[in-house]
Amino acid sequence: MDSTNFTQDELDGSLQSGENQAIKKNDQEELFHIFTYSENQYREIKIKEADEIDDLRDSQSITWINVDGICQENILTKIGSKFGIHHLVLEDILDTTQRPKVEDYENYLYIVVKMIYSQNQSDEIISEQVSLILGDKFVISFQEEKKGDVFEEIRNRIRLGRGRLRKAGADYLVYALLDAIVDNYFLMVEQIGDQLEELEDELVDHPSSKILPRIHFLKRNMIFFRTSIWPMREVIGSLERREFPFIEKSTVVYLRDIYDHITQLIDTIETDRELISSMIDIYLSSINNRLNEVMKVLTMIATIFMPLSFIAGIYGMNFRFMPELYWKWGYAITLFTMGGIALIMLFFFKKKKWL
Repeated sequence: MDSTNFTQDELDGSLQSGENQAIKKNDQEELFHIFTYSENQYREIKIKEADEIDDLRDSQSITWINVDGICQENILTKIGSKFGIHHLVLEDILDTTQRPKVEDYENYLYIVVKMIYSQNQSDEIISEQVSLILGDKFVISFQEEKKGDVFEEIRNRIRLGRGRLRKAGADYLVYALLDAIVDNYFLMVEQIGDQLEELEDELVDHPSSKILPRIHFLKRNMIFFRTSIWPMREVIGSLERREFPFIEKSTVVYLRDIYDHITQLIDTIETDRELISSMIDIYLSSINNRLNEVMKVLTMIATIFMPLSFIAGIYGMNFRFMPELYWKWGYAITLFTMGGIALIMLFFFKKKKWL
């Protein structure tokens, strides 16, 4: 078990001396990342077994237990027995296809949200179900995977005592977790928006068949975002209306801010979806325009060569008595005439602005 326990004065002193208070992480062994904190101190611990949790809870402090990975049912059963979590909630935590929702179980709130992020600045979008249990002075977060999360800034705020996080209750911690998830939605939607702008320019300038799979890829991503973010508005709306006893009045104004952000996100997503739908039409129009330009050039070439072919056909006939057959300048005059006809036709096309 790794443990870090500091008062605020000690923490400030260690920061001034340049000491690093980070804790090394081993995802394969330590499943529980626990913070217990109050206004003046905090304690950060990583443990391997659920049985060790009882010794870490402090009735005077807020406890945040983050569980990395939910594949082990026996671990969930132990946590459920320690915190009195209903077996239906444990089943929902194991089922990672849940729709974002919030449920009141009298002694705690159960909240399901989708955490969306990308790793290593790649286009691959990672979706992970996060289940939150909000109780009296404790919060438990269950993450689907061990790849990472968007909560590091919150951990740093607890460590450094920034803002009002360590001064507020467990409901404010839940707000902070939800706010971090929603803020990351903005980053992901903005990333897709940048890709859409680049793709739109490429569609207009250099349309090709390679663009169509990219359009469908972005379309699937936007549909996924929509199905993840729309239910979030219902969840935040329920919390904002204080339909549940664990939400303090002072936290409502912050939840309202998240609600406004989600509304803004939904508007952006709908706009991007319409843009993606129109991009297919742009693609088809660009391909048709390009084909029309090619056909126009080929038609003009064929039109120019039609009279030339007619003249060449006449003088290519194998009749013995042709009037111009023995002319000294016949060959040159014929070529000159054919060239003149071609130039006259090109001038005509230019005047008509067909070229």
